[in-house]
Amino acid sequence: MLVKWMRCVVTDRRGFERAQRKWAGLLGEPGFRGQGGGWSRSRPGTAHLFGFWESRSFYDSFMARSHDRLHAAQVGTYRDLRALLFEHRFDVKTGFRPEFTGADLLRVAHCTVHHDRVDNYTHMQEKVWNPAMAGSPGMLRGLFAQAASEDEFLVLSMWDSRAEHGKYRVERLERLALRAQTLADLAAVDGDVIDLEPAWTVEARTGPV
Repeated sequence: MLVKWMRCVVTDRRGFERAQRKWAGLLGEPGFRGQGGGWSRSRPGTAHLFGFWESRSFYDSFMARSHDRLHAAQVGTYRDLRALLFEHRFDVKTGFRPEFTGADLLRVAHCTVHHDRVDNYTHMQEKVWNPAMAGSPGMLRGLFAQAASEDEFLVLSMWDSRAEHGKYRVERLERLALRAQTLADLAAVDGDVIDLEPAWTVEARTGPV
């Protein structure tokens, strides 16, 4: 499964949100699995969106055929767009579905890993971080994905409340980072906490991945 992460600074909020509803047209696209996002809690005016496709070939076909038509209404409502593509590696908690139902908050981490530490980072993500997140109350579903460059990774998790995510951060992050030797693995890390906007959600209910 292909994961697309988009981040931009919105300059016309009303126009951006109005145009965001046009993306319901994604439902007719072959290979489309879901899209959703919301507003950054720490960066005023910053919007995040996450799109899911069955494969890179389906995504490339959409970009060549239909993207510009759906995107036309949003032109001029934002600046500083950054769009990155990742391939799903494994779930954070079993049974990931590209759905936003029940979620109130999204957490995204974008990690650039030292080339000689990629194997350790991936192993620790699977054996240390994933079980910890999966066992946290309020954590609904998530995924771990890798970019074509092989040293960039995306960790996306969905939570049912800000309170439960806050407990996880306070109680577990420092201890887990020490156990997983995370600081030795990372060349750079960027992340955000996102308040989900239900009106932006477009879900293709085709069953589990």
